[in-house]
Amino acid sequence: MPTGKFSNAIVVGGGIVGLSCALALQKRGIATMLVSADARKSASWGNAGHIAVEQVQPLASMATLRSMPARLFSRGGAASFPPRDIGAWLPFGLRLLGATRPARFAAGEKALSALLFVAMPAWRRLTAEVGAPHLLREDGHFVFWETEASAAAGRRAWQGPAIGATRVREADRQELGAAASLLPAPAGLIRFEGSGQIADIDALLGIIERAFVTAGGVVRRAHAVSVSPAVRLADGETLSADAVVVAAGIGSRGLMRGAGHAVPMIAERGYHIEAPASAWPADLPPVVFETRSMIVTRFAHALRAASFVEFGSEASPPDPRKWRRLRRHAAELGLPFDGPVSEWMGIRPTLPDYLPAIGRSARAPGLFYAFGHQHLGLTLGPLTGEMLGAIVAGEAPPVDPAPFDIERFL
Repeated sequence: MPTGKFSNAIVVGGGIVGLSCALALQKRGIATMLVSADARKSASWGNAGHIAVEQVQPLASMATLRSMPARLFSRGGAASFPPRDIGAWLPFGLRLLGATRPARFAAGEKALSALLFVAMPAWRRLTAEVGAPHLLREDGHFVFWETEASAAAGRRAWQGPAIGATRVREADRQELGAAASLLPAPAGLIRFEGSGQIADIDALLGIIERAFVTAGGVVRRAHAVSVSPAVRLADGETLSADAVVVAAGIGSRGLMRGAGHAVPMIAERGYHIEAPASAWPADLPPVVFETRSMIVTRFAHALRAASFVEFGSEASPPDPRKWRRLRRHAAELGLPFDGPVSEWMGIRPTLPDYLPAIGRSARAPGLFYAFGHQHLGLTLGPLTGEMLGAIVAGEAPPVDPAPFDIERFL
C-alpha cells in the first residue's frame, strides 16, 4: 500500500537521479511513471564513473577563484568561459562569488559532507537491491603527477582540505609497478581509499530501469516541456499525478520556471573520448592526471578519458578543441587509446553554491525536485533517491534536506 497521501507519481528525468527517485517511490507502493527521452544525453551516462565521496568541499570557494587563472582553457587548463555564452556564465559567476564567502562556504561544506559520508552505503543498497553489486567497485582511485613540482604542490593541496570518509596514502611498490606497465614514470602517485567507480554505467542504468519496471513502474519515452505540476509532453499530451518529481538535470531549470521557480542553474559542460578497452588493466582504478585536469577510467568494455568545465548554454554547439586536447593528452602520456575513438559532450547541471536542489516545492502543490548535482550526480544519485522517496512519502529522510531547498536562491 502507498505511504503518505500520494498514491501515484511522475518522475521527469532518466539519469541516475531520476531512476533512483522513481525506484524509491515505486518501492513504497506509489504507482510511478518515469518520463525520459534519452538517458544517453545525461551526465550520468557520459561521466568518468567515479564515485567521488572525497569531494566534500564545494567548488564555490576562494581556493577555486584563486586557482582559476591557471585553470583557464587558454592556458592549458580545463575551465572555459566561451564569449558567446557570457549571458549565461556572467550572472552565474556573480552568484558563485557570493557563495564563496566564508560563512556560506562553511555551511556548504557541512551540507555536502553530510551527503557524501553516506553516499557509498546508498550505492551498496541500490546495487544489492537491483542484483548488480558486481558493478560497484570500491577500490579507490589514483592521483598522478608528471613533475616533481606538481607532485609537491599536489601533495600539499591534498593534505589540507577535508576529504570526507576517504583516506589518502602514497602508492606502494606494487601499485607503482602496475602503473609503470602502461604509464610514464610518475613523479608522484597517491591512492585514495574509500572512493569507487561503476564498472559499466550503461549496463547499470539499464538494470535499474528494468528493476523499476519489474516492481510495477512504467517508463514513458517522451520529452516533458512543462510542469504545473501536471506534466505536458512535447507532443501536446498532458499527464497528471498526485506527485510530480523534476529530476531532469539542466532541463529542470525550464520545467521549474513554469511552476514559479527561478533556478539559477548553468550548463557546465564536460567532454570525453572513449576507445575499446585494450592494454589498460581491468582492475586498475580510475587515474586522475591532476595537472592535465583529466581522469581516465577503464570500464567493462571501454577506456574513457574525461575532462573540462565549460560554462555556457546547453544549446551551444560542442567545442572540437576539447576533444583534440584530450586526444593530445592521451598521446603524450602514451595511453592505449587504440582503435576507433568516439567523442561525447554532456552537461552537468550546476547551481552557484555547488549544492544540489532536493526537496518539495513551496509554490506548487505536489511538486518535488532533485537536480543540480554538478560533478556529483553519479555519486549522489542513490542517496538522492532515498531522500526524495522519504520526502514524498512523509518519512524522515536519511539526510536533512533543509540546506538543499531551492528557495535558498530567493
